Amino acid sequence: MAVKIKKGDRVTILAGKDKGKVGEVLRVLTKDSRALVQGVNMIKRHTRPTQTNAGGIVEKEAPIHLSNLAHVDPKDDKATRVGFKFLDDGRKVRFAKRSGEVIDS
Repeated sequence: MAVKIKKGDRVTILAGKDKGKVGEVLRVLTKDSRALVQGVNMIKRHTRPTQTNAGGIVEKEAPIHLSNLAHVDPKDDKATRVGFKFLDDGRKVRFAKRSGEVIDS
């Protein structure tokens, strides 16, 4: 199956404690079907001091399942599904099914 969510995409959260929030995808973990979204699903980690960092309680993003994410339509900033189509020059691109707008540049 082709990956519908990629690094740099703007997504909205469909379920969970951060439902309704919008963020940018920082990383996609394809093996686990999860993604890291900026400012979403924040957790606290107690880290030991090392030579490079001071340690203490660090807040960072935890992975969220791809089924709980939806693309944000570039036209009206609402959640949309993603489809694939081929352009006239032969490129395969992702498009928003809500508006028909091409997501890939």
